[in-house]
Amino acid sequence: MPPIESKLVNKGVESMSFQKVRNACVLGTCLAAIAVASPAMADEAADGAGAPMEGGAIVVTGTRATYNNSALSEELIADQPPIASALDLVDTLPGVQVQEGDAFGFDDWSTAVSIRGFQTNLDQQQVGITIDGMPNGGSNYGGGSKANRFIDTMNIRTVEVSQGTADIGSLSNEALGGTLNFVTSDPLDDMRVRLSGSVGDFEASRYYARFDTGLFLNDTAKAWFSYSHQEATDWIGGSAQNHRDNFAAKFIIDTPVKFTGYVSYDDAHEDNYDQVYSAAQYEYYPKTDGLTTDWTGVPYQDQAYRRAWSTLRKNFFAYLKADTTIGNVLDLHASAYYHDMAGRGDWVPQYVVDVIADGAGNPESELTGNSTVDGGSPLGTIYFVDANGVAMTPIEGCEGNLTYPYGGTTNPAYAPACYAPGAIGAQSYRHTHYRKDRKGGTLDAAWNADLGGLENTLRGGIWYEDTNREEWRNWHNVIDTTVGPEYASLPYWTQYSRKYPQDTFKWFVQDTVKAGPVTAHVGAKQFINHIERVDLFGETDNVRIKSKSDILLSGGIQVEPMYGLNLFAGYAENFKSLTDSVLEYNNADFTSIDPETAENWEAGIRYQNGWFNGSATWFKAKFSNQVIFVPNSTSAGNDYLGEGDGKFFNAGGIDSEGFELLANFRPARGLNLYGAYTYIDATYRGTGNADLDAEQGVTPGNRVAGIAKHMWVLSGSYNYGPVTLGVTGKYTGDRFVNADNSWTAANYFLTDLNISVKGEALSDSLKALDFALTVNNLTDENYLGGISGGYAWIGAPRTMVFTATADF
Repeated sequence: MPPIESKLVNKGVESMSFQKVRNACVLGTCLAAIAVASPAMADEAADGAGAPMEGGAIVVTGTRATYNNSALSEELIADQPPIASALDLVDTLPGVQVQEGDAFGFDDWSTAVSIRGFQTNLDQQQVGITIDGMPNGGSNYGGGSKANRFIDTMNIRTVEVSQGTADIGSLSNEALGGTLNFVTSDPLDDMRVRLSGSVGDFEASRYYARFDTGLFLNDTAKAWFSYSHQEATDWIGGSAQNHRDNFAAKFIIDTPVKFTGYVSYDDAHEDNYDQVYSAAQYEYYPKTDGLTTDWTGVPYQDQAYRRAWSTLRKNFFAYLKADTTIGNVLDLHASAYYHDMAGRGDWVPQYVVDVIADGAGNPESELTGNSTVDGGSPLGTIYFVDANGVAMTPIEGCEGNLTYPYGGTTNPAYAPACYAPGAIGAQSYRHTHYRKDRKGGTLDAAWNADLGGLENTLRGGIWYEDTNREEWRNWHNVIDTTVGPEYASLPYWTQYSRKYPQDTFKWFVQDTVKAGPVTAHVGAKQFINHIERVDLFGETDNVRIKSKSDILLSGGIQVEPMYGLNLFAGYAENFKSLTDSVLEYNNADFTSIDPETAENWEAGIRYQNGWFNGSATWFKAKFSNQVIFVPNSTSAGNDYLGEGDGKFFNAGGIDSEGFELLANFRPARGLNLYGAYTYIDATYRGTGNADLDAEQGVTPGNRVAGIAKHMWVLSGSYNYGPVTLGVTGKYTGDRFVNADNSWTAANYFLTDLNISVKGEALSDSLKALDFALTVNNLTDENYLGGISGGYAWIGAPRTMVFTATADF
C-alpha cells in the first residue's frame, strides 16, 4: 500500500507577516545601493566583468581539442537565478543531465548528475568535479562535497564540461566519463561593490555582497571578497528549514610569477526529500514524497518527520597557484590546496536501541541521558515505556493499525493502541558524523620546442593528496516524543567510530606535435592509491588496501583544414580507485572487488564563424568492473541499525554509445539561439554470472537506470536595449528507475523563463540597478527527477524568483 499523503502545514497570518518583513529587508539591501550609487560609477560597472561571465559570451562549443568539450555562455547562466545551485547551470549542455530535489539545490541527498551514461548520485560517483581545476575530494554523500559546497553561483565565470576523455592532467579520482570544472570569476581591474537580493516561492530569499578592490600594488594585484546567505523551505509541505552561508575571496598577483589564490567557507543545513519507492506510490501521490510536516507523537509515523531528515555540512577550501614561463619555452605550474569538511546526517528511528542490560522491570538507562556506551551490539529495541521509563510490551493479540509511512504496519510493537494506558513512545535521534580533511599539491611543466617546422610540446606532471576521513554514529534519546523531536545532548550509544586515511598519487606525461593544420598527441597516466580503516573501538580489524591502475593510455588528433573548421578524434583510458566506502563493512572480501575502469572513444567536427558555432560528436564508452551500491532503504522502511547505507558489488559494466549535436546562432544583433541534442544508448553488460545477475536484478542488454536515451534543449535570448528575454526548454526522454527495467519514469519537458530589465529603462536614478524574474518549470509539469538505487525523487514544481542587483 502506498504511503498516505503527508499533512500540510497551515500557514497563519503571523508567519505570512514575517515573510513579508523578511522579503522587504532583502530587497532593501538593493534599494540602499540606489541611494549611494552614482550614475558615472554605474556606467563603469556595466562595462565590467561582474556579470556571470566576463569579457563577453564564451563559445558554447568549447575549445579546440582532441576531445569534445563545452562551456557555459553568459545567456545560459542568466537563465538560472542566483539562488540556484551551481550544478543546475550545466543541465543545458549536451550529454549532461542534472536533477535536484528543488529549484534551489537544497538537498544533496536527492541530487543526480550524469554525463554520457556515467552518474554521480546517492549510490554512484563516476563524474569528476573540480573547482578552478582543483579536486573536490569526491562527491559521495558520506564524505564528499559537490561544487555547490565550494562556490557561490554569482561568483562563477563559466563551467567547463569535458564529456568524455578530458584533459590528461585533470585532478579527479572518479572521472570515469566526464569532468565538470567550475571556474570562478577573476577580480575586476576597477573597484566595484555589488549587492544582490532575491525572493521567491517556498519562502526563498537570498542576499549577496561582493567587493572588488580593483588594481593595487602598482597595478600588479587585485582581489574580491563576497558573502551570501540564502534560505527556503521545501515545496511539498513547507516545513523544511534550509539555509546556507557562503564566504569567499580570490586574489591575483601578476608578476613574473603569477599567483592566484581562492578561499571559501560554506555552511549549509538542508532538510531532505525522500525517495518514491514504487510506480504505484507515484501514481497515487505525484505531489508528495510521504514525509510529514507535523510531529504526531507516534514514533513510527514521526520517523518520516521532514525536519529530522537533515544534511548539515561545513566546508573550508583554499588553494594557491603559481604560474610562470621561462625563456618562452618552459611553462611551469604549481599549486597547493587544503580542504576541511565537517558534516552530519540526521534521522529519527522509531525506537531506542537497548544497549545496556538494566534487568527486567527496571527503568531503561538509555532514556536517562546520563552515560554513553561505545560500540557493542544491540540487546534489543525499546518501543514504548511507562511513566517510570520501564519498557512495555504490546497487549497480547493486539494488531497494529498504522497506515503510514511506507505503506503502514500491523506490527503491534509500533501501535500506541496496543499498549496499556499511559504508554510513552521511545524514539531516537540518530546522527552520523562525517569529517574529512585533505591537503595536496601539483606540479606541471610543459616544454615547447620548434623542431624544424614541427611545434612540439612535452608536458608532464604529478599530483599528490593526503586525506583523512572520519565517521562515527551517535544515537540520542528523544526527550519527550509527545511534544517534539528535541533530543538529549549526550548520546546513549556511539555505534561505531572509524578513521579512513588515504593517499593519492598520480603522474602523467603527454607529447603533442603540431604540423600545419594537424595536431596530434599521445599520453600516459597512472593512479596509485592506498586506503586504510582504523577502528577506534577496536571491534574490527584495521585494514589497508592498495588501488593501483595500469598505465592508462590516451591519444588524439585534430585537423583544421580551413579557418573555423576543426575535425577531432580521441581515445582515453580512465580509472576510479576503490573508495573507503568498501571498508565500512566488517566482513567484506576486498579481494573480490576490483576498481572501476573505462575506455572512451570519440570523434567529431566543430565549426564556427562570426554568427554560428556548431559541433557534432560521436562517442563510445566501455565501462568495466562497475561497483554498484544497494541501499538499506527499501519500500518496507529504513534499516537504521545498518552501519553503512548499503552494500557494494561488481556488476560487470556498461556499454554506452551515442552522439551529441550542438548549435549556437547569433542571426541578429541581440538575438542568441542555442540548441543541443543527445542520443545515448547505455546498456548493462552484466557480471558474467547469470545467478548473480538475477539476484541483483541486472539483465545484460537492459538500459542503464537513470539514463535517458534522448535529450534535447532549445534556448533563445533576445536583448533589446535595457530588456532581455530568455526562454529555455529541455526534453528528457523516458528513463528506467531500476536495473531490471520494470519501472519507467516517463519523459518530461521543462520550460524556464527569464526576464531582466536594467533600471535605466525605468528611471535615470536606477541606472545602478538590474531586475530579473526567473520562472523554472513554467508549465508546472509533474515528473520524476533524480534516480538512484532503484528509487526516484519527485521533480520540483513551478518556482518563481525575483532578483534585484546593484553595482556601484
